[in-house]
Parts: sequence; structure tokens; C-alpha cells
Amino acid sequence: MVQRVAVVGAGPSGLTSIKACLDEGLDPTCFESSNDIGGLWRFKEQPEPGRANIYHSVVLNSSKEMMSFSDFPSPADFPNNMHHSEVLLYLRLYTQAFKLLPHIHFQKTVVSVRQRPDFPVTGQWEIETEEKPGQRETHVFDAVIVGSGHFTKPHLPLHDFPGIERFDGKYFHSWEYRNADSLQGKRVVVIGIGNSGGDIAVDISRVAEKVYLSSRSGAWLVGRVAEGGLPCGHFALRPSASGLTAYMERQGV
Repeated sequence: MVQRVAVVGAGPSGLTSIKACLDEGLDPTCFESSNDIGGLWRFKEQPEPGRANIYHSVVLNSSKEMMSFSDFPSPADFPNNMHHSEVLLYLRLYTQAFKLLPHIHFQKTVVSVRQRPDFPVTGQWEIETEEKPGQRETHVFDAVIVGSGHFTKPHLPLHDFPGIERFDGKYFHSWEYRNADSLQGKRVVVIGIGNSGGDIAVDISRVAEKVYLSSRSGAWLVGRVAEGGLPCGHFALRPSASGLTAYMERQGV
């Protein structure tokens, strides 16, 4: 008997999970709470509570060769580092190529996942979904793959900033950031030098009076493009384990 597999979320992980199930002769059913695929890479003009968000200027830090799935190379005419809109287009092409759409149920929110009473014998799971408030359905599956992501709840530890209640300026998490329009001529401090912090600091610097980037530790800043126009990631993964280190030493880092 073909085993039924529930896949939660139709972002990159959910889409590849559907395809992997089909490759193995399984019967996948994907539940996606929104009305479209893409997950993190589906840009929303307004942040939607409970969903991951990205900003206007997001470009992949990894090259398309590094980001692409092994069974579906990125189109040759795509840039080395794709804009978020091109990532979403790539995911649409992937979905179309492997005929994944019929296996996805949109606007179906998974509200609970639990083992059935006879789980020790059957190994089966009960998935409860909700399409509209109060309109719930229960489904039985032989396995569950959760691909719902983990960038949905912004962490804004204001208790670590004594006196913040007396600050007259604006403060917000990168989850809320869309573009730098409202920061024209402002003095801005960006806390954190991860991917989002570095990206946003550069983005704001084009219009702000001054931008400070705060980090509790040091960091190596490496550009996307290395020698000869090659993506920097190619140096990090070449056979020599010291490839990236050698490159950085030549740059005087």
C-alpha cells in the first residue's frame, strides 16, 4: 500500500519534500496556510503576522550554483546572486517542472499534529487543518514532514535596553523592514552583523545621514564576487579546505 505523507508548508523545504516523496513512490499532500508557494521568498508589501518576511533589496548571499537544487539548475540567464523575485521565479519553475502543484492545498493551516491512539501499531498521525475560522478537518497520514520555517516570530529584547521607553525615535525589528524610505536623513544604529543586519545597514546608508553597525564580536566581511568575477562561495568549496582562507589572506584580511 502506498504510504501517505503530510507536508507542512510550501516553501523551498516543502516543495523539495513533495518532490522527494514522489520520487520514492509515496503519496504526498502539502498543506500551505497562504495562497501561494515560496514561503520566505514570497515578498509581502506589508508584514503578515506569523509569516517570514523579506525586504525590497534582498539579494542572495550565495551564488545561484550554491543555492540551486541538485536536480534543477538555475536558468543560465539568471544572475550569479539572485534577487528575491528571481528566487521565487526559480521555485515556480521547479514546481512546474516536477508537477508539484496538484499536491498542494492552499489556505489550509495546520493547527495540530498528533499521534493516533494506535500509533505504536500503525505509526500513523492525525493532522488537523483549518481553512476558515471554525472550519476544521482531520486527516490521517503515515508520516509527517514539517517545512514551516523558523523566521516567523521577531525577537525584539527591549528589556536589554534600559531607558528605551524614553527614546523618542523609531525602533523596530528587521522583520518589519521594507525599504529605507522613512529613514532619509536620519541617524540610524543597526544592531547585529548577521546577514540581515549587514544588508540593511548598507541599504539605509544610501539615504541616511549616518549609520552605525553594532556587533558584540568581530566579523569577516566578504564580498559576493571574488577574483575573476567568480562567486566567492566557489573558493570556499573548492577541493582545498583552505581555499577561502588563502583568498582572504591575498586580500589582506
